[in-house]
Amino acid sequence: MADKFDRIPVMTRLRNNFLTGLIICAPLAITIWLTFGFIRWADSWVKPYIPTRYNPENYLNIAMPGLGMLIAILMITMIGFLGKNLIGRSIVSFGESVLHRMPLVRTIYKSLKQIFETVLKEQSTSFKKCGLIEFPSPGTWALVFISGDAQGEIAARLNENGEEMISVFLAPTPVPTAGFLMFVPRSKIIMLDMTPEEGARLLISGGLIAPDFKPKVVQPTIVPTAVSPRPGT
Repeated sequence: MADKFDRIPVMTRLRNNFLTGLIICAPLAITIWLTFGFIRWADSWVKPYIPTRYNPENYLNIAMPGLGMLIAILMITMIGFLGKNLIGRSIVSFGESVLHRMPLVRTIYKSLKQIFETVLKEQSTSFKKCGLIEFPSPGTWALVFISGDAQGEIAARLNENGEEMISVFLAPTPVPTAGFLMFVPRSKIIMLDMTPEEGARLLISGGLIAPDFKPKVVQPTIVPTAVSPRPGT
């Protein structure tokens, strides 16, 4: 075993060590960079509107990263709390009625509101399952994210043939942020046990990071044997 290890060139071992370190450090560095970038973006939007006498940085003489994001979270939570009572609902309804009178703004607002309500709804089944469909040709399978049952006119038109249709999202590799919305018969979809997060990792890695899977073991059914009656009974 030692002879086999010594045959590996030094540059090959250095390259392998570098790639191993890159796999460890790159996701951590990108996560930290994105997190602090989002915090700085939130601070740049909120801090200019904080009155000087209420800004703690003026008294501590030190920068407080995340202060703007914290204030934004508190304000959004407060608006949500006020929006649940009668006065808050009245104000929101009045504001929406004003927006609905604006030709371009009402379309944007209605679309964004519908998206957020669908994504944040507690009972929503959006992207909670993964499946396989034959794409782009029979015998070739592609991973898709299940959006739910087809809705509205699309469902009415497609269900005329007696086949229940499901809306799925087909994402490309390695960037699953853009893709195709497709409507597939339920009978043509193979449902998977993997979570959407595991499916996303599988797509991003190009099939290199496959989630663990343990096949379900079917317990054999034990049929009780009939007991023969004793003689004379």
